[in-house]
Amino acid sequence: MENIKDIILANKTAIGIEFGSTRIKAVLIDEKAEPLASGSFDWENSYKNGIWTYSLNEVYEGMQAAFAKLKKNVEEKYGVKLVSAGALGISGMMHGYLAFDKNGSQLAEFRTWRNTITAKAAEELTALFDFNIPQRWSVAHLYQAILNGESHVADVDAIYTLAAYVHYKLTGKRVIGIGEASGMFPIDSTINDYDKVMLAKFDKKISEKGFGWKINDILPKVLVAGNEAGVLTEEGAKLLDPTGEFKAGIPLCPPEGDAGTGMVATNSVAQRTGNVSAGTSIFLMVVLEKALSKLYPEIDMVTTPSGSPVAMVHCNNCSGEIDAWANIFTSFCKAMGMDVSIYKVLDKMFETAMAGDKDCGGLVAFNYLSGEVITGLDAGKPLFLRGPEAKFTLENFTRAQLCSAAATLSIGMEILADENVKVDKILGHGGYFKAPVAGQKIMSAALGAPVSVMKTAGEGGPWGVAILASYMKNKDGRTLEDYLDEVVFSSGDSFEVKPDPEDIKGFEEFMANYKKSLAAEKAAVEAF
Repeated sequence: MENIKDIILANKTAIGIEFGSTRIKAVLIDEKAEPLASGSFDWENSYKNGIWTYSLNEVYEGMQAAFAKLKKNVEEKYGVKLVSAGALGISGMMHGYLAFDKNGSQLAEFRTWRNTITAKAAEELTALFDFNIPQRWSVAHLYQAILNGESHVADVDAIYTLAAYVHYKLTGKRVIGIGEASGMFPIDSTINDYDKVMLAKFDKKISEKGFGWKINDILPKVLVAGNEAGVLTEEGAKLLDPTGEFKAGIPLCPPEGDAGTGMVATNSVAQRTGNVSAGTSIFLMVVLEKALSKLYPEIDMVTTPSGSPVAMVHCNNCSGEIDAWANIFTSFCKAMGMDVSIYKVLDKMFETAMAGDKDCGGLVAFNYLSGEVITGLDAGKPLFLRGPEAKFTLENFTRAQLCSAAATLSIGMEILADENVKVDKILGHGGYFKAPVAGQKIMSAALGAPVSVMKTAGEGGPWGVAILASYMKNKDGRTLEDYLDEVVFSSGDSFEVKPDPEDIKGFEEFMANYKKSLAAEKAAVEAF
């Protein structure tokens, strides 16, 4: 305990703050990446005027609340005030669209990754670039605003992702980590910067509009892992900690998205490694040995925080519907006079799923709270289906919910399998993997590959960006891959689950029913 106190007082620490979809979390780590303390704040997006969004006031208030809880946790555990640190990093839910004018005034609602309102823009830009542009990417939102004739576009001086904007507010620097930048605009990994040919194509495409800006001028500057990205200003320190106790002057690493921090948190930045992040959304990222043979609308091409090309299968929906049912069961327990936490209910749901039939007894569930590009839906409606012949048990119901959370991802994975993409290991992280074994077994069957979970799997993105901050300060000439191997993951402490043939067979039967039932989900979206 005294040693940790000394480490904190000597600023041999790093802080990571991540703005996730349902939680803002701040963590403090030491130079070996061991978590020392944390604080969090729960929040939810709002659906306003057809847009999934958060207000900037919510961003600031949530950050301050999570950071205040981190400070309190440090003082309670170690008897010392957290007034400084060795480094700081910011990450957030990937991509989206935040636009500001030259005076720093917000021009439009924050449009998050969850929106599926840019289909026309994504289609046109994909054709223009001969490169897949997903709907959630910042350039898709910008171009859709142009197609919509939105008046604010003429006044744009800067666009950001959430992580890049918070970083700007803390440092005054308009910069972004390359992994997150690759979800704003396509990256050329040979120069670790935005693709110059595509920048020119975009400018030419919109030239007749007469805007007073070029696309490269309004995008944040690209930095790779290990670069310094500014220091915490006096104004930034007050925004982070209104008490005035936390000091300015701390260096910050480049801001990253939760995809990049997930790769770091699972040591999945080397070729032939992959990771699955499973929470509110779910995505699989595989670091490639070579480019894919052609463009696939279902596959995003992004990068690691150090700039290596990555194939990404992203799905908007994962555990949201599981959480919704957990709330129902928790409320039922309360109505029966039992005080049971939702976390215990979630653990029991995952546990009972392991006793269900491998094919879920003929039950089918769709977890679509929002649309899914992979299955051709621009909106979603959660749906549960069963026939009179189905085996409707609690065990089969919970297993169907877990399989549903992995179903759309497995459809995207079929493309990478056809491309003969090789993956030596897949590491899982996020809430889906917190319950022992259950999430791993379902995911392993869905992907047909071993899935490992490290003891730090629950730490996720905030821990990942804290590691990036620590790497910036302590890299000593090492690559990010070497730093992770030698400093962070040297113990190799992980638990692997290999795909069980019976689980695979059962999941394939579930998926056969799932794919046939997609027509019902599409009808529900149209009718309800």
